[in-house]
Amino acid sequence: MSSINEAMNLTMEKLREMVDVNTVVGQPITIPDGTTLIPVSKVTFGFASGGTDGTNIRFGAGSGAGVTITPLAFVVVSQGNVRMLYVEPPANSTLDKAVDMIPGIVDKFKKEKTEDTPVY
Repeated sequence: MSSINEAMNLTMEKLREMVDVNTVVGQPITIPDGTTLIPVSKVTFGFASGGTDGTNIRFGAGSGAGVTITPLAFVVVSQGNVRMLYVEPPANSTLDKAVDMIPGIVDKFKKEKTEDTPVY
Protein backbone atom coordinates (compact mmCIF):
# COMPACT_ATOMS: atom_id res chain seq x y z
CA MET A 1 0.00 0.00 0.00
CA SER A 2 1.28 3.41 -0.84
CA SER A 3 -1.22 5.83 0.68
CA ILE A 4 -3.67 6.31 3.50
CA ASN A 5 -6.49 6.50 0.95
CA GLU A 6 -5.64 3.01 -0.30
CA ALA A 7 -5.64 1.66 3.28
CA MET A 8 -9.03 3.25 3.98
CA ASN A 9 -10.50 2.05 0.68
CA LEU A 10 -9.34 -1.52 1.33
CA THR A 11 -10.89 -1.51 4.81
CA MET A 12 -14.18 -0.12 3.51
CA GLU A 13 -14.24 -2.71 0.71
CA LYS A 14 -13.83 -5.50 3.27
CA LEU A 15 -16.64 -4.01 5.38
CA ARG A 16 -18.95 -3.97 2.34
CA GLU A 17 -18.19 -7.64 1.78
CA MET A 18 -19.16 -8.47 5.38
CA VAL A 19 -22.27 -6.30 5.70
CA ASP A 20 -24.89 -6.03 2.99
CA VAL A 21 -28.68 -5.72 2.92
CA ASN A 22 -29.03 -9.52 3.22
CA THR A 23 -27.36 -9.28 6.63
CA VAL A 24 -30.08 -6.96 7.98
CA VAL A 25 -33.06 -8.59 6.25
CA GLY A 26 -32.07 -12.17 5.57
CA GLN A 27 -33.11 -14.56 2.84
CA PRO A 28 -36.67 -15.91 3.26
CA ILE A 29 -36.94 -19.43 4.67
CA THR A 30 -39.99 -21.47 3.68
CA ILE A 31 -40.90 -24.37 5.98
CA PRO A 32 -42.90 -27.44 4.82
CA ASP A 33 -46.31 -26.10 5.92
CA GLY A 34 -45.86 -23.11 3.56
CA THR A 35 -45.00 -20.58 6.27
CA THR A 36 -42.24 -18.13 5.29
CA LEU A 37 -39.80 -16.78 7.87
CA ILE A 38 -37.71 -13.70 7.09
CA PRO A 39 -34.91 -13.02 9.59
CA VAL A 40 -34.34 -9.41 10.68
CA SER A 41 -31.06 -8.44 12.39
CA LYS A 42 -29.44 -5.31 13.76
CA VAL A 43 -25.98 -4.59 12.38
CA THR A 44 -23.55 -2.29 14.20
CA PHE A 45 -20.08 -1.52 12.92
CA GLY A 46 -17.19 0.76 13.70
CA PHE A 47 -14.29 1.89 11.58
CA ALA A 48 -11.02 3.65 12.35
CA SER A 49 -7.98 4.54 10.28
CA GLY A 50 -4.95 6.76 10.44
CA GLY A 51 -1.36 7.17 9.41
CA THR A 52 1.20 9.41 7.83
CA ASP A 53 1.95 10.06 4.19
CA GLY A 54 4.59 12.79 4.15
CA THR A 55 7.22 13.40 1.49
CA ASN A 56 10.25 13.19 3.84
CA ILE A 57 8.75 10.55 6.16
CA ARG A 58 8.20 6.88 5.49
CA PHE A 59 4.63 5.86 4.78
CA GLY A 60 2.74 4.31 7.68
CA ALA A 61 -0.94 3.53 8.02
CA GLY A 62 -3.30 1.44 10.05
CA SER A 63 -6.98 0.74 9.90
CA GLY A 64 -9.46 -1.56 11.54
CA ALA A 65 -13.13 -2.35 11.78
CA GLY A 66 -15.52 -4.32 13.93
CA VAL A 67 -18.99 -5.69 13.19
CA THR A 68 -21.72 -6.96 15.51
CA ILE A 69 -24.80 -8.74 14.14
CA THR A 70 -27.70 -9.19 16.58
CA PRO A 71 -30.78 -11.22 15.58
CA LEU A 72 -33.93 -9.22 16.40
CA ALA A 73 -36.95 -11.00 14.98
CA PHE A 74 -38.53 -12.99 12.18
CA VAL A 75 -41.26 -11.68 9.89
CA VAL A 76 -43.68 -14.63 9.74
CA VAL A 77 -45.93 -14.92 6.69
CA SER A 78 -48.50 -17.69 7.12
CA GLN A 79 -51.84 -18.24 5.39
CA GLY A 80 -52.00 -14.63 4.21
CA ASN A 81 -51.19 -13.16 7.65
CA VAL A 82 -48.01 -11.30 8.54
CA ARG A 83 -46.69 -10.96 12.09
CA MET A 84 -43.45 -10.44 14.00
CA LEU A 85 -41.84 -13.17 16.10
CA TYR A 86 -39.23 -11.53 18.36
CA VAL A 87 -36.07 -13.26 19.51
CA GLU A 88 -36.30 -11.15 22.69
CA PRO A 89 -39.06 -8.80 23.84
CA PRO A 90 -38.78 -5.53 21.90
CA ALA A 91 -37.32 -2.42 23.50
CA ASN A 92 -38.68 1.00 22.66
CA SER A 93 -36.01 2.11 20.19
CA THR A 94 -36.71 3.70 16.82
CA LEU A 95 -35.41 0.61 15.01
CA ASP A 96 -37.75 -1.65 16.98
CA LYS A 97 -40.70 0.60 16.16
CA ALA A 98 -39.78 0.47 12.46
CA VAL A 99 -39.54 -3.34 12.57
CA ASP A 100 -42.94 -3.46 14.33
CA MET A 101 -44.49 -1.56 11.42
CA ILE A 102 -43.42 -4.10 8.76
CA PRO A 103 -46.40 -6.51 9.12
CA GLY A 104 -48.94 -3.67 8.93
CA ILE A 105 -47.27 -2.19 5.87
CA VAL A 106 -47.20 -5.58 4.13
CA ASP A 107 -50.87 -6.22 4.98
CA LYS A 108 -51.86 -2.74 3.77
CA PHE A 109 -49.91 -3.23 0.52
CA LYS A 110 -51.59 -6.61 -0.06
CA LYS A 111 -55.03 -5.11 0.65
CA GLU A 112 -54.47 -2.14 -1.71
CA LYS A 113 -53.16 -4.44 -4.41
CA THR A 114 -56.21 -6.70 -4.06
CA GLU A 115 -58.58 -3.71 -4.19
CA ASP A 116 -56.83 -2.32 -7.29
CA THR A 117 -56.99 -5.62 -9.16
CA PRO A 118 -59.79 -5.43 -11.75
CA VAL A 119 -62.47 -8.10 -11.70
CA TYR A 120 -63.31 -9.59 -15.11
